[in-house]
Amino acid sequence: MLATTGGCVLASASITGAAGQTDTGGVSQESFAIREGTAEETTVYVTTADADGPTAFVIGGMHGNEVAGYTAAGKISNWTIEVGTLVTIPESNAVAIERGTRNDQHGNNLNRAFPEWSEPETELARAIWDVVSKYQPDVVIDLHESTGIYGGDVTNGVGQAIFTGTNSDEAAQVTDFVNRNYVDDSDLVFQVGGFSSPDVQPRDLLVHKAARDLGADAFLAETYSGVALEKRVQWHTAIVERLLKDGVSPSGILSDSERTVESQSQTQTIETASVDSGSTTDKPTAKITTLPTWTSASSVQKGETITLDGSQSKSPTGGIDCYEWKIGPDGTYEQAGPKIDVTVEENNYPVTLRVNSNGASDTDEITLSTGC
Repeated sequence: MLATTGGCVLASASITGAAGQTDTGGVSQESFAIREGTAEETTVYVTTADADGPTAFVIGGMHGNEVAGYTAAGKISNWTIEVGTLVTIPESNAVAIERGTRNDQHGNNLNRAFPEWSEPETELARAIWDVVSKYQPDVVIDLHESTGIYGGDVTNGVGQAIFTGTNSDEAAQVTDFVNRNYVDDSDLVFQVGGFSSPDVQPRDLLVHKAARDLGADAFLAETYSGVALEKRVQWHTAIVERLLKDGVSPSGILSDSERTVESQSQTQTIETASVDSGSTTDKPTAKITTLPTWTSASSVQKGETITLDGSQSKSPTGGIDCYEWKIGPDGTYEQAGPKIDVTVEENNYPVTLRVNSNGASDTDEITLSTGC
């Protein structure tokens, strides 16, 4: 595995869009664009140490509404390494990220466009796979989020889990380390899940293809979106750094002096992609939950009706004045009230809640779909 330098997780999350190359003494860093000149244009970052070692590939933003994944990947793209090569694509699905939705404007799920042993199905997927093929990574890590928590069945949510192919022992050691050091709630402990077989859904994921076509050690890390963003980012960066370290201690635990994901990161302010009105001290916080509470937004079927509840939204200055709902990819804010029933008319169906309190507003979005 790559060896990362201590404290790297606290590096700046800012990303420079221009291509170029720098040398920081023993480590060279370069960047280049894929899908250049199109709406899908995004940046690839390559960090290479002078010392030979394995190559790791980290990707975020496959789904545009999974903010913690691409925020963490942005941090990771700035890490300094001691050996090997680190390749990062933080915002892989630029169109979906700009829209704040799971899929692009055509409804394409980028993480279902990588069939094993054949060519990827979209131009963006092919461009990403060209990068993977060029660098032939030993380790591939894909960062995601889920609106539900994994309980052994992906249809009920996949949050708080690391999915892998034949690397369950290593994943188990990483989850144990993260759970002991960074998870305070027993309901939010990370688990290990296995990849589905090629003929079982979900299928055609990037990590599946990397593991089966290239023989890479591939991991898909999922956090639960119901937790504060800074905590989800901390979990993602801790998972990646642990996977890229030079092995783990026999017990899977490091002493406090050896930890590099400092608790300070919990107090950092992380900007989200949404633009809200009102001051940061007065604005409300929008929150969508599903009813009944065990219902998963990732396991609905076309034609099914699901209840969405916005009553858990909060305002520091009092109650919520107005609840407004936008349904579907091209909808407007036409429904009002703390709860609504939505009949899913197509797969990957976005619903947005906007709340207002004392002239300030905030939004939350959920995507009703059939898989992670």
